[in-house]
Amino acid sequence: MKSTTARRMALSVAVVAALTGVAACGSSGSGKGDKAADGGAIHVSPIAAALRSAEQSTDKADSAKVRSTTSIGELMAMTGDGALTWGDGLKGNLTITYTGGKMADMMRQAGTQSMEARYLPDAYYAHMSDAYAQHTGGKHWIRYSYDELAKLGGASGSYLKDQLQNSTPNQSVKMLLASGDVKKVGEESVSGVHTTHYSGTVKVADLASRSSDLSPDQLDALKKQLGQAGITTDTIDLWINDQNLLVKKSEQADTANGRMTSTAYYSDYGVKVSAEAPPAGDTTDFANLLKSGGMTGGRTGGMSGGTGTGTVAGGSGTSS
Repeated sequence: MKSTTARRMALSVAVVAALTGVAACGSSGSGKGDKAADGGAIHVSPIAAALRSAEQSTDKADSAKVRSTTSIGELMAMTGDGALTWGDGLKGNLTITYTGGKMADMMRQAGTQSMEARYLPDAYYAHMSDAYAQHTGGKHWIRYSYDELAKLGGASGSYLKDQLQNSTPNQSVKMLLASGDVKKVGEESVSGVHTTHYSGTVKVADLASRSSDLSPDQLDALKKQLGQAGITTDTIDLWINDQNLLVKKSEQADTANGRMTSTAYYSDYGVKVSAEAPPAGDTTDFANLLKSGGMTGGRTGGMSGGTGTGTVAGGSGTSS
C-alpha cells in the first residue's frame, strides 16, 4: 500500500473511531436566535421551544452512558458502548467493536475486532492488541492529537477538530433547530421510557457553514469534499424523554462509501466518568507512526475503531 493511501486510510479510520457514540455531528449554535434583527421578540414554535428545553437540559446533565451502532455501506459495521462526560471538554471511554465490513477484516489482521477508545479534550487514544503492538515498539496505545488530525485532514480535519472539541449529545438537538425543517412525529416508548419523537433533514454543507469557526477557505474546501463524497443531506430523528433529555438519536445519509446509518442511546445522565491519558511508556503518537512508516499495508486499518455518529467522506474522513 502506498504511503499516501495508507495515510488516508489511517485518517479515515481515526475519524470513525473518534466519533463513535459521540453526538459529534452537531452545530455550535441553535440557528435562529431569541431576538429579531431589530431587537424585538420573535415567535417561537412549540416544537422549537421543546427542543430548546431538551438542548439545555441535556447540556447541563454533563455526562451519560452511551450505546451505539453504525454501518457505512460495505466499509464497516460497528458498535460502541461506554460513558462520556462533556462538562469540561469531552472525556470518557468507549469499547468499540467492528462487526462487519472491510474495517472488521483489517482489525482481525491486527489481532482483534474490539478496542478501547479513550477521549480527552486535546486528543483521543486507541488501545490495540498485543499483535499490533509488535509493530509499534511494544506500545499498545496510539494517541491521536486533534491538532494533528486537523493538519492531516485539511478542511475536513479542521472541521473534525472543531466538532470534537465542541461535541455533546445536545448538539444533535441544535442541528435540528438550525435546519429549520423539524416535525413532531409522535409519542413513543424507548427502552421502557416515554418519549416524544422529532425528525428533520439537515443540509450538511449549509450546516457546516453556519455551525463552525472555520475560515472561508476551509469552508469552501469542506463543501467541495462533501460534494465529492456525495453527501447532501443528513436525516436525523431524536427521542426526548419527559425530563427533556435526549435518550435516542438516529441518523441516515448517503456517502461515497455507501449508505450510512447510525443509532445512539443515552442513559444514566449524571453518571460519574473519569478518563486519564494512558501511561506514556505504553503510548505512541499517530503522527510519529506516519513519519516512521509504521502505518503500512494491512496494519494501517487496525489502528482504531468506529463511530456512531460520523460520516466518512472521500477517504480522508469527514464528520457531518
